Amino acid sequence: MTSLLLDASVLLAAFDSEDDQHEPARALLEDDAVALATLDLARYEVANVAVRAWRAPDSAAPLLAAVERLADDSGVLSSSSALLARAVEIAEQHVISVYDAAYAAAANEAGRRLVSCDERDLVSKGLAVLPADAKPK
Repeated sequence: MTSLLLDASVLLAAFDSEDDQHEPARALLEDDAVALATLDLARYEVANVAVRAWRAPDSAAPLLAAVERLADDSGVLSSSSALLARAVEIAEQHVISVYDAAYAAAANEAGRRLVSCDERDLVSKGLAVLPADAKPK
């Protein structure tokens, strides 16, 4: 079974039909043959985007429900002090935010492949793959 760690952008793409990665992200969330997890930070990020960027507070509940389904699948990993210390190192090394680096650190720590729609900061630096490229062919 493929084990993946999703960042918040994948969850958001699955709910945003205008996103280029909408269909692959949605397919990942619906695939029972893939073990999915995320970081606890995803709860804050998806709720924030729903309220601030989308200006659709009613979208927060379904997004948070998607995070909870991941919790029931392979889990929502906690942002421990050790994980965040590693995230700081990754952030410095790759010149990215500690938020993005936390997902990379969590994926590495859990032995999972990181999936993100963040091409600029994660995918282009080899820290993650796009949803369309997440599953082995």
